[in-house]
Amino acid sequence: MAKYLVTGGAGFIGSNLVEELVKSKENSVVVIDDLSMGLKSNLPDSKQVTFFQHTITDFKFMKTLLLKEKFDYIVLLAAIASVADSVERPFETHLVNQEANINILETIRKNNLPIKKLYFASSAAVYGDGLELPKRESGAVAPLTQYAVDKFATEREVINFGRLYGIPTVCGRFFNVFGPKQNPASPYSGVLSIIMDKLNSGDQFTLFGDGSQTRDFIYVKDVVNAISGLLHTPEALHDVYNIANGKQTSLMQVISMLEDATGKKLNYELGEPRQGDIKDSVADVSKIEALGFMTHTPLDEGLASYVASVQ
Repeated sequence: MAKYLVTGGAGFIGSNLVEELVKSKENSVVVIDDLSMGLKSNLPDSKQVTFFQHTITDFKFMKTLLLKEKFDYIVLLAAIASVADSVERPFETHLVNQEANINILETIRKNNLPIKKLYFASSAAVYGDGLELPKRESGAVAPLTQYAVDKFATEREVINFGRLYGIPTVCGRFFNVFGPKQNPASPYSGVLSIIMDKLNSGDQFTLFGDGSQTRDFIYVKDVVNAISGLLHTPEALHDVYNIANGKQTSLMQVISMLEDATGKKLNYELGEPRQGDIKDSVADVSKIEALGFMTHTPLDEGLASYVASVQ
């Protein structure tokens, strides 16, 4: 039987991961989430899941939990995930996105907790607006916001704690994830869920920029497969991997695909580009593909499944 800790587990990606984990009756999952972005209703109704509504910045609580439960696998997803919010609240963002995760690592180190693997969710934001495309893990980083700075710094901490102290660790850089359970009401939400919400309501959507900006959109089920694969693949150790589709799609293209999938037209206005927003992004996914477990749902198929989940 494997015991998992998932921080941020009631959020979009976390709850999809928990849903997958409990498919095996051998697994038990402890979820920590302060519900600032997640919803308890996202979690499966299962005796295998134990939920704590709590912040990971409560160092004493987290230390006590880690010492008591002795987890096999730890998945660090909890974050203040809004780039815009990190610009407005840099210190509060830093406490959640870096300090709280270092506290978990330090608790593991000091107490020699025998975990099988710790996974940290980093972000494509670490690459910044560099001209090199596709983005490679070995390429330059240029974090433009506090969010991106914290993600990169924590990623390095996770890898270095692993190497220095013999803790099995691995990191993944998420690109633009979409799919069921993404909360459009949240100011931290991904752009596709906000567009879907506006398509369904008929309300106006503000498109920051001209829509030519490109992203690498990846369906959440592929992300869940990637996290699970990195956790359970021994050679994925003390390293970072892009988690993406490897395809470049403009925002206007994806709006058109969503309009086709829903049979509705998006009511939108153009706004000025936002501070910290990146113009173009696409991943090189050859590194994670070499491990043999990565899946890539075609964008049109993923969008169709997503539309079906919210209509």
